Formats: sequence, C-alpha cells, structure tokens
Amino acid sequence: MEKAGRDRPSTTGGTSLVTACGRRIAVRCLRLAPADPPISRVTLDVGRDQGGEPGVWTALTADEARDLAGLLLLHAGLAERGTGFEEVPNSPSAAGPSQV
Repeated sequence: MEKAGRDRPSTTGGTSLVTACGRRIAVRCLRLAPADPPISRVTLDVGRDQGGEPGVWTALTADEARDLAGLLLLHAGLAERGTGFEEVPNSPSAAGPSQV
C-alpha cells in the first residue's frame, strides 16, 4: 500500500483519515431531503483525541467546502516549504486544536 506523509496509509478515495495525534477526521455528505429544495452539506467530524476529549464537527456548503479545501492546500504547500508561519492573534490556529 502506498504511504502518505509520516508513514500513514494513503487516504485517496477514503472518507476519513487519522492524524498523527490519533484523531479521526471523517468527511461525508449530508442531505436533508425534507426541505424544498433538499439541503446538501459536506460534513467534517473530528473525533475524540487519544485522551478521550470530545471532538467537533461542522457542516459546510459546497462553496465553503471548496474554500476550505483551497486554504488547506495553500497551507500544506507553505508547511512543506517551511514558510508562512507568522501567527495572527485571535486566529483559530493560535487558539489551539480544541478550537477547530
């Protein structure tokens, strides 16, 4: 099996991944059919950490999911190059992982 990142199994085609700190992040499509028209969202479910602390979840519109994907790709590239690590006060990343 092809490995990705730090010896993690590749997640291409899957619906979840497990982070280096042990949290499972599941990505799914939520469709609320009773609405007219039906409402569709992309959900992210960040599971419990290794110590059992609860995770969080969010539901995004298709445009929000695309925007998030773009930001993740941008920052993944910055992380690989070792650039772009100026922290902004009050930013979600400066607040810590429990503020996902």
